[in-house]
Amino acid sequence: MFETVWLDDRVVRLVDQTLLPHDVQVVSCATPEEVAGAIRGLRVRGAPAIGMAAAYGVALAAARSATLPRADRLHAVEAAGAILTSARPTAVNLRWAVERMLAAAREAQEEDGNAFAALLRREADSIAEEDRAANRAIGQLGEALISPGERILTYCHTGGLATAGYGTAFGILRAAREAGKGIHVFACETRPVLQGARLTAWELLQHRIPSTLITDNAAGALMARGELDRVIVGADRIAANGDVANKIGTYTLAVLARAHALPFVVAAPVSTVDLACPDGAAIPIEERAAAEVTHVAGSRIAPEGVEVRNPAFDVTPHDLVTAIVTEAGVATPPFDRSLAALAGRVRGSG
Repeated sequence: MFETVWLDDRVVRLVDQTLLPHDVQVVSCATPEEVAGAIRGLRVRGAPAIGMAAAYGVALAAARSATLPRADRLHAVEAAGAILTSARPTAVNLRWAVERMLAAAREAQEEDGNAFAALLRREADSIAEEDRAANRAIGQLGEALISPGERILTYCHTGGLATAGYGTAFGILRAAREAGKGIHVFACETRPVLQGARLTAWELLQHRIPSTLITDNAAGALMARGELDRVIVGADRIAANGDVANKIGTYTLAVLARAHALPFVVAAPVSTVDLACPDGAAIPIEERAAAEVTHVAGSRIAPEGVEVRNPAFDVTPHDLVTAIVTEAGVATPPFDRSLAALAGRVRGSG
């Protein structure tokens, strides 16, 4: 367990994921705008982690505005929230965390400046602590689905760096390893930014989980040869009907898993479930810079002038999903009912 994002003396600090695995450095963000820039630039990534970063960005705005009149303090916090919410559109945890922070700010707007800032700091800390607890619960619930000796394919990165410190889909892998189930993990490299090769492979080694790194286009061949037993992935947004937005390429793996009769499991906290979004068609898909495709580690691999499409996410239809593991329980089809019930359980208790 380690901290991914935290607020330290009116500065938001975060582990720079763009430098891993070669260098571990902490980036300091002195303004909400700098936090938003770190989110856009993938210095912090992973749906829960960017929600946490946004929450601390709002808390930072509250601290910086503590000496202002009450109305100006609230305006400064709301302006920071708007900047942070716009940083990345697909992961709903970002919007969820900002909305929760702004609700807390409005409730506390009559407090003096220092109390106002302290309350928002506590709210952001609560979001981080709740994520740690949710990750542990996801790990335990997901681990129960796994048989000893399974060979599990995972995609992109869902570990401690993408969360408050334990992991969602990765947390299931950790829990299975801790339970002595003798699993072996196959990690896809995850083009174009190589989160699997750079981050997942690094965390697998850190936790001594037996693993093998593969190219994205090797997954189908391994399934056909009977070398995989299950696919477990994370999510950036889950629609009310169970459609899942996740890193581009996830849909391909779901289709392959169905063709080879393998379970396709999604792991995410309830904060990733967007009941206001009816289905995957309503999920905004972020398009990112062409340079992520034309360059690797700063070196050009494609000819100058080539046209590029770079959607960062795709949507896996709910009928390709076997189960969705949340901290409140495991959702199974029909997802429109099971997800609503689990979300109601968590949000009703909050």
